[in-house]
Amino acid sequence: MLTFVKFGGSVITDKTGQEAPDLPVIRRLAAEVRAALRAAPPADRLIIGHGSGSFGHTYAQRYGIHTGLAAGADWMGFAQTSAAALRLNRIVVDELLAAGVPAIAFQPAATLLAERGRLASWDTASVARALEHRLVPVVHGDVAFDRAQGSAIVSTEQLLEALARDPALRPGRVVLVGEAGVFTADPRANPQAERIARIDARNIAAVLAGTGGSHGADVTGGMRSKVELIWRLAQASPGLSVQLIGPAPGLLARALLGQAEGEGTVIADSA
Repeated sequence: MLTFVKFGGSVITDKTGQEAPDLPVIRRLAAEVRAALRAAPPADRLIIGHGSGSFGHTYAQRYGIHTGLAAGADWMGFAQTSAAALRLNRIVVDELLAAGVPAIAFQPAATLLAERGRLASWDTASVARALEHRLVPVVHGDVAFDRAQGSAIVSTEQLLEALARDPALRPGRVVLVGEAGVFTADPRANPQAERIARIDARNIAAVLAGTGGSHGADVTGGMRSKVELIWRLAQASPGLSVQLIGPAPGLLARALLGQAEGEGTVIADSA
């Protein structure tokens, strides 16, 4: 079975800072991935994606990469945003390797093309080839050239959605490590907010109406945008369930081993 995992940018960095990785959390998540791989059947495969957090988002917001750059504009900010995303990717991949995970970095921007801020094409043949060799591809939200507006930011959720639409890369499950789930209100501001255990066709509209933005630099739209993208990801693979969980110690390993039922929020196209 193929599993997609995403490390949220707000989990692996301090999104209110600048280039502030949370190394203890990254190392713990890497160790949990390794533990789950050891306990899983030999045929299981994994693709890891991660957000850019206080690395790429900070520069993208500063230079307006997500809203588009004209052909004659100064594109130094585009290059700096790309470089920042790669610096975080190097940290994540190195920690996975140190934990014993055969991780290999794939820079999405090298083959990405967007249109009006949405991913239009992406060559993923090498990602599939890496899986054949029992490697763990690691991708990340990245800059992209955009046919309509010059530049764009393509989120990790968009990348996972694109992978899921490839018959050779269709996942059996998706685990997103970010917030502890989707809530009826912002739990930071409202202590009465309740976790929504499941989102499906019956309540997706109401959930989207109640979700808000991000708590730091985030040019990909905050929680509402992420739920929309996760919903599209679930729709891309009929029968797929996407589990959104928090970074509590041991939870990722349990989720990867199918032992985290009832935790976080499950998003599925079927009711």
